Amino acid sequence: MAIGIGNFVAHLSNSLQHAIAGASPTDMLWLGIGIAGQCLFMARFIVQWIHSEKHGQSLIPVSFWYLSLFGGLIVLAYGIHKLDPVIILGQLPGAVVYTRNLILIKRNQKTESS
Repeated sequence: MAIGIGNFVAHLSNSLQHAIAGASPTDMLWLGIGIAGQCLFMARFIVQWIHSEKHGQSLIPVSFWYLSLFGGLIVLAYGIHKLDPVIILGQLPGAVVYTRNLILIKRNQKTESS
């Protein structure tokens, strides 16, 4: 198992070095944007986990949906820049769902405060 993980990490490192080696400043900027978006997108799971542990039950905080939306939109922008149909098709529907969930949450908050 350790050998497999080591090989995986080495492969990631080699891929990153290869991507950086011939990259223009614009490519480096977009690589940074893509990584930042993916980090935001991944952070939503940590936020949800901590929130659920704090409350002793599975809950999804509003911040989960904001991280989903902004992370997903940034990764979508990266996918569009790279003309990567897998990223585009993977992120585009999510942006609609995340936006809709935020609209429903706001609508519910207005109803409860009335």
